[in-house]
Amino acid sequence: MPTPNSRISKHLVAPRSGHTTIHYTAAGPAEGPALVLVHGWACDRGDFDAVTRHLPDDHRVLAVDLAEHGASRSTREVWTIREFARDVAAVLEAESVTEAVVAGHSLGAAVAVEVGRLLPGTVSHVVALDGLHYLSLFPAQNEEQADALVGLFRDDFAGAVRGLVEGGSPAGTDQALMDAYFEKMVAVRQPAGLRAIEGLVHWDMDAALRETKQPITVFAVRDLVTQEAIDRYGDRFDIVPVDLGTHHFPVEAPEATAKLLAGLRSR
Repeated sequence: MPTPNSRISKHLVAPRSGHTTIHYTAAGPAEGPALVLVHGWACDRGDFDAVTRHLPDDHRVLAVDLAEHGASRSTREVWTIREFARDVAAVLEAESVTEAVVAGHSLGAAVAVEVGRLLPGTVSHVVALDGLHYLSLFPAQNEEQADALVGLFRDDFAGAVRGLVEGGSPAGTDQALMDAYFEKMVAVRQPAGLRAIEGLVHWDMDAALRETKQPITVFAVRDLVTQEAIDRYGDRFDIVPVDLGTHHFPVEAPEATAKLLAGLRSR
């Protein structure tokens, strides 16, 4: 493994269309199979900076800012999970990637599934970093459920974001850590922040999984994964409980997260 800060990263831009420009970071070899890192809702590619530094030097890594997150900008009207996947696909095209493992955190895990569905000949493995197993968010909601959930964000955005942070924090999590995540996420650019939540709760994960043929590995916070999720999806993806911190464990435990991701390459 390299020592931290030993890798050189480049900040690059992939113009997706007239309405969207995607920023991303590339590190490691310029060719060959890639590990693509996709952040969660209201986060950005910087969450993976330390993870990238702990990956072996021979790993080609692309960390993507989804539209209206981080440095990426968009004036588009469509904010579905499939549209976010096209942001990632634009980066793979710009980098001429022909083989990739796509790993997404939280909402980024849904995006990773859609990238696999969009690019079945390119994506060899989909990885969820504490995503896909939350049954209150990911399986398709009926209209009443979706409207109720989105309504929480419309009526009290800050309160709903606080609820997300607390729901992703095991008992005993430091309050200052939760406050830091809250302050970052509540500042998400609008209207994309709210529209992305709408896109997530209307995403039909079951349909997407039926059309996604790649193996899927879910690294789930042990205290947050439920037996119901294991029973429902254990035959479709490999759920691996981890003890690395909160829902945002890639930020809190970057070296251990890097080991998890590097280990997939040897399977």
